[in-house]
Amino acid sequence: MSEESRLRWQCRRGMRELDELLLFYLEHRYPIADEQEKATFESVLALADPELNGYLLQGQMPESEPIARVIKHILSRPLS
Repeated sequence: MSEESRLRWQCRRGMRELDELLLFYLEHRYPIADEQEKATFESVLALADPELNGYLLQGQMPESEPIARVIKHILSRPLS
């Protein structure tokens, strides 16, 4: 399985809103991100669904600055 396929699979959380946010980031921001941001995104994908839901859909912010930065990038998705 390629890295992109593995990440795409990890972006699928079973909640449409989360899936869309994570996949949009993967397709549009991840390719231009530096190595540190890419590693942090993988840490974001390792978070439990309730925690991820809190950050992406309920306005909570993580204490970790690198994770908070990636969360902000994910949430900066233009509205369609």
